Amino acid sequence: MIQAVMVISTQAKPRLLKFYNFQPPEKHQDLVRSVFQLLSARPDSVSNFVKVDSIFGLGTKMVYKHLATLYFVFVFDSSENELAMLDLIQAFVETLDKCFKNVCELDIVFNFNKLHTILDEMMLGGQVTETSSEQIMKSVEEIERRYYATKSSPR
Repeated sequence: MIQAVMVISTQAKPRLLKFYNFQPPEKHQDLVRSVFQLLSARPDSVSNFVKVDSIFGLGTKMVYKHLATLYFVFVFDSSENELAMLDLIQAFVETLDKCFKNVCELDIVFNFNKLHTILDEMMLGGQVTETSSEQIMKSVEEIERRYYATKSSPR
């Protein structure tokens, strides 16, 4: 099961935090700090897979991708395949690119609702539900269309 999805800037600012198992809100900043310290100390030449037992508990792993000024991080348990998680990050980034036409950190900052909608279309309760960027974009566009239709209709 996926336990957490994080998008963290290279300045250690959390741009997205989604936990699928309970983490007290006061612990969120400590988790982000620990993950960022681990990632920023790793050279580019090493693997993107990391055991994070000391941060998230026994049996947890983390896979990440560093793109431009962002780290895309998925934390998961031993029931998930590491390469599948790396592919899931790729699908997430590709979907963001389609949505924002070459996504950047500002897109994420100013469109966090859309970011959460995309993530919610990809997974539910820590389980992957959809990996097709095209299908996810259709769902997101339908949600937006219905949202704006209700906003513009007179009551």
